[in-house]
Amino acid sequence: MEALLALLFGTLFGAAIYLMLARSLPRVLLGLILLGNAAIIAILAGGRVIGTAPPLVASGETLLAAGAANPLPQALALTAIVIAFGLGAFVMVLVWAVWRETRTLDAEELRLAEPPGLPAAGAAAAAAAEPPEARP
Repeated sequence: MEALLALLFGTLFGAAIYLMLARSLPRVLLGLILLGNAAIIAILAGGRVIGTAPPLVASGETLLAAGAANPLPQALALTAIVIAFGLGAFVMVLVWAVWRETRTLDAEELRLAEPPGLPAAGAAAAAAAEPPEARP
């Protein structure tokens, strides 16, 4: 079971990176969502995959029963689900706002949409942004 989860994690992670390197913003969004799902699978695979008993402590006991599922990865997975959902919703709203303002979802066209007259980001701009006490 662990090997299957590792294969699934690798596939999702690879697909997420491939999509996040695309020029299209919806593909970047889908890659971000896949990356969140891959992280959830990695968290669950890090714990005990097959538990024969629920992670509940019986009355009068102080420890979990032998073979009980590990509750920590499950709690971390729930937290990761909430964070991934919130981040996905936020990026979706950002993509929608970019589309509404520029009528394009191509990252290269968005770079060309910067207002003229801005200083070029080069060595001179980096040196000007450096604090005076850090300069030689």
